[in-house]
Amino acid sequence: MTNDRTHAYGRVVKTLDELGPTKLLAGEQARIRDAADTLIFASGAEETREALRDIGQLAEALVASGRWLEETVDRLIGDLLGCGPAQVPESAAA
Repeated sequence: MTNDRTHAYGRVVKTLDELGPTKLLAGEQARIRDAADTLIFASGAEETREALRDIGQLAEALVASGRWLEETVDRLIGDLLGCGPAQVPESAAA
């Protein structure tokens, strides 16, 4: 666990606090929280694969539905990736 990962986790929580109630369904918020929890406690990329795949699907759905801007999703994905171990590839969430 590093300070950078902890700060990234805090940014995810802040995003959920600020946007979650108005822009996300309860189940979507839970999926993001679960992914952040999985990533923050992961020690390697193998542990993150399913969480990142799920978040990638959610991100695509949020943009496709027009509920979130691509920039907002990109920022969330970046923060989620920042929660994980250093070897998690960015393409894993795409």
